[in-house]
Amino acid sequence: MSNTELAFPEFEATQSPSSRAPLSLVIRASLYAFALMVVSICGRSATPMRASAEITRECNGIGFPDHIEVQGALLTLNGLAVRTASIFKVSLYVTALYVAEPSNDPRAILESSAPNELILQFTREVSASDLRKSLQEGFAKNSPRRPPALEEGLKQLSGWAADVKSGQRITFIRTPGRGMQVDINGIVKGTIAGDGFAKTFMSIWLGDNPRTPELKSGLLGAPCG
Repeated sequence: MSNTELAFPEFEATQSPSSRAPLSLVIRASLYAFALMVVSICGRSATPMRASAEITRECNGIGFPDHIEVQGALLTLNGLAVRTASIFKVSLYVTALYVAEPSNDPRAILESSAPNELILQFTREVSASDLRKSLQEGFAKNSPRRPPALEEGLKQLSGWAADVKSGQRITFIRTPGRGMQVDINGIVKGTIAGDGFAKTFMSIWLGDNPRTPELKSGLLGAPCG
């Protein structure tokens, strides 16, 4: 009797000489079937996780995830809005606001002690000089009598302004107690210290004199438009 017959007597008992298959083929076939079963089970369980991570909300054809992680904190998309210019309503950028606690109350967001993030995704080219001009106008409307600290922060921010192309982003991360980090198209320019500057900057979109009423209402949860 061979070693094969001693090791697998039940196989020998149920197979006739004419139908008996080589043992190595049977083992390989069994392992292959088991592997297919494992892949199938894992694939079914993993698919919903991937799908949930890809859920987005759209504004003007640009999608944003419902949640992002910033400095270890999970932030939720509070709202989306489109910035337009001229009487022809030309789209300049789509902006997204992420907060720790979603709210339609601008004061609650501005006074929050948790991080928040503002993203501007541009839909057309904008020059550095136009960006600086826009920042100056926004601060003038929301803080006409700027103290020296705000003036210094605005000078720092204006110095980082650069030409942006369609599809590029500028991201502002506000961390109460630290200040506001500025990222231009994936490159961190630095952090402007001070809660006062970060709050005044966010007021350009959420304050009493926003860039446009539509921007403010969209970031507070109204339909993007």
